[in-house]
Amino acid sequence: MQASSSKALPQVAPAASVASVASVTPAAAAAVPAQATSFKPARRRGLAPLEPIGTRARVLLGLAFFVAFVLVWALATLGGFVPPTFLASPPTMVKEGWLLFTEYGFLGDIGMTVWRVFGGFLLAAVFAVPLGIAMGTWKAVEAFFEPFVSFCRYLPASAFIPLLILWAGLGEMQKLLVIFIGSFFQIVLMVAVTVGGARRDLVEAAYTLGANSRGIVARVLIPGAAPGIAETLRLVLGWAWTYVIVAELIGSSSGIGHMITDSQALLNTGQIIFGIIVIGVIGLLSDFAFKALNRRLFAWSTL
Repeated sequence: MQASSSKALPQVAPAASVASVASVTPAAAAAVPAQATSFKPARRRGLAPLEPIGTRARVLLGLAFFVAFVLVWALATLGGFVPPTFLASPPTMVKEGWLLFTEYGFLGDIGMTVWRVFGGFLLAAVFAVPLGIAMGTWKAVEAFFEPFVSFCRYLPASAFIPLLILWAGLGEMQKLLVIFIGSFFQIVLMVAVTVGGARRDLVEAAYTLGANSRGIVARVLIPGAAPGIAETLRLVLGWAWTYVIVAELIGSSSGIGHMITDSQALLNTGQIIFGIIVIGVIGLLSDFAFKALNRRLFAWSTL
């Protein structure tokens, strides 16, 4: 009896284990896909490479830098680390800026500078964009113009001021031409690169559908390059603000650059800094306006 019972135990144990395995294995097998489908990746850190941030965080971070910059500036000037002759304090700069508006007609200087910037920039864009489109479309046109345009692109606009004074005098045309020269060649090459980088499959598809050369330019190349051309104009507009100050430093009786020159003669660093800040603010506002206009006109490019 004991021997038979001892022999029966090994036979019962495997049967129980098999039954338990049979009862557990299907549930475990069914649970594995469910866990796999419900798996969530680990949350990325805020400073992960190429990780986007929200609009609110972007605005707060941008404002935080300006606040930190002003605090460091105030500490350096009000703390006595930098003499006021070399760098005015923020309160002094605000006071001098108020005097510029109330006593020296600085609003008129701002208007003249804005007019010169946009006048010279629009004049350059009217001539540069069509030439850039032609260079990007037809390689023979590019081969003809590209060496000269590339050569002129490296010439500083300020180097032309003596010649422009001889040719156009000290009036407004001279200042508009400085901005024109500084913007024209940059726009031409950047537009040519944008148009020349069109997708070949779209061009071949248009030919397959029966389009001719004129239709390729009007229906494929220009619409496809339009967002890039608009972005090019936005970037060059920022460069035009640097050229206008150069134009106004010599032979000018109005404008922000003229005010900065007069303030330099009086060692009034508060007015100099205020003029520089005004240029930055106007340029930043124009950049935001250009971005908003591009998003509205070419909303389809981000789809």
